[in-house]
Amino acid sequence: MAVLESLIYNDYEPKLQHRFVLEIDGIDSYIVQSTQRPSIESSRKEIDYINTKRYVAGKYSWSTIDVVFNDPIVPSGAQKVIEWFRQHYEFGTGTAGYKSDYKRPVTLKLLGPDGTFVERWKLVGTFIQSANFGDLNYGSDDLVNITVTLSYDYAELQF
Repeated sequence: MAVLESLIYNDYEPKLQHRFVLEIDGIDSYIVQSTQRPSIESSRKEIDYINTKRYVAGKYSWSTIDVVFNDPIVPSGAQKVIEWFRQHYEFGTGTAGYKSDYKRPVTLKLLGPDGTFVERWKLVGTFIQSANFGDLNYGSDDLVNITVTLSYDYAELQF
C-alpha cells in the first residue's frame, strides 16, 4: 500500500501556462499575451584520445525567447517597443546606444492558484533582437499583435 500512496501525491499542484506575469521595465504587463520560460544549451567539446573520442561540456548559451504583445490603441504597445528599440539604434541619426541604456531587467513570475508567486526567473541584460509588428487583414477581427524576440546574457531561477 505504501508504494501506491507514494504514486498518488495529494499535495501535487501543477503549474499552469496561463498563470504568469512578465515584467519589462517600460512596458505594461497586461499587454503580454504569451512568452516562454528560458532555455539553456551547452556545447560539446570533443577530445581525441588514441583511437577513441571523449567529450566534455563546453560553453553554454541561453536561447532567445519570443514575447507576443497585444497592441492596444492607448497606451500603444507599438510605441513602447519602438521607444525601447530606439535606445539600441536611433533610426534618424544612425547612432547606436550604450548597453546601459538599452539592456533592461526582465522578470518572469509564475503564479499559483491563489495568486502567490511560485517561480521567478530574472533575465539579465535583456534587449530586443527583433520585432514584428503583426499582420493586418480586412477579413479578420483578430487582435493586432506584436512579436518581439528577446536576447539576454543569462537567466537566474530565483525560486
